[in-house]
Amino acid sequence: MASIARVPSLIFPATARHTATIIFIHGLGDSGHGWASAVENWRRRQRLDEVKFILPNAPSIPITANWGMQMPGWYDIASIDGNAESLRRNEDKAGILASQAYFHGLIQKEIDAGIPADRIVLGGFSQGGAMSLFAGLTAKVKLAGIVAMSSYLLLSANFADYVPKPEFNKDTPIFMAHGDSDQVVNTSLGKQSYDLLKGMGYNATLQIYPGMGHSACLEELDAIEGFMTERLPAMGNRDRSEL
Repeated sequence: MASIARVPSLIFPATARHTATIIFIHGLGDSGHGWASAVENWRRRQRLDEVKFILPNAPSIPITANWGMQMPGWYDIASIDGNAESLRRNEDKAGILASQAYFHGLIQKEIDAGIPADRIVLGGFSQGGAMSLFAGLTAKVKLAGIVAMSSYLLLSANFADYVPKPEFNKDTPIFMAHGDSDQVVNTSLGKQSYDLLKGMGYNATLQIYPGMGHSACLEELDAIEGFMTERLPAMGNRDRSEL
């Protein structure tokens, strides 16, 4: 995957002085454009004017669960049948680690451009949420927050092996959200991932949305906007170094 040509990310520049960045990662078969309306929704109250949004685009790769046909994906998936254990079987370690390196690179580019790591939020939906958890918690810089929608913890059996020492994001707030009727990434897998993270001492919260399947709802998007605003408060005329 590392050598595959990538489509450039969809960028929403900050509408005020750029002091923070949110990298939001789409799910399997989607693109950054699929979350453009969500960004517009998050911006409608003008509380994130200083935030640049980066919506990366996954490369097209063969997906085993799709009979090997190519589609945008951050890693291969062997089976999607609603079974909580199916997504954990035969995990595409190489693909996951290639995407991890890619997202760490995006974070570093923002840091190199002058945005402190603790003014960067990494988030995503489904595969994107799984990558935001994995790449965020294994980053060698302390992030402002992590958002994981309808997702789960990757390589959970030996996750600790991928965490840097010292651990930079042990206390980083993690907002997890899941529908209780999700038939793609089973709700039980989201709960298991949350329990696992809490058991390892991470600062995670989990919000379950009644009646929601493998999708997003306005209530959930509003909660995420609140989380983003709390983690990336407007600085106004203050210098970035004052935070």
